[in-house]
Amino acid sequence: MKPDLCPSCQEELTFKVSGSAKGEQYLCHACQRIYTRVAKCPDCQQTAEKIQACGSVSYFCSHCNELKSKTRIQFEYNDAL
Repeated sequence: MKPDLCPSCQEELTFKVSGSAKGEQYLCHACQRIYTRVAKCPDCQQTAEKIQACGSVSYFCSHCNELKSKTRIQFEYNDAL
C-alpha cells in the first residue's frame, strides 16, 4: 500500500482522526497542516462512500450505482477547515 503524501510538500502524512463529521483526517508534520481524505470513484471521479462490514472495506459510488474495490479508489486530500 502506498503512503499518503502531503499535496503541498510530498512528505508522508500521519493519520490523525477517524469517524469525525469531517471524515478521516491526516496531519503533515512538515507543513503543520491538516487534510481530510476524500475517496473518489476511478470511473466518474465523484465522491464515493466508505462501506465497512465484518472487517472488509469497499466504497459505493452513488453516481455509478456500484460498489468499488478499495484497491481501485483514488484518494484526494483537501485542507480541513
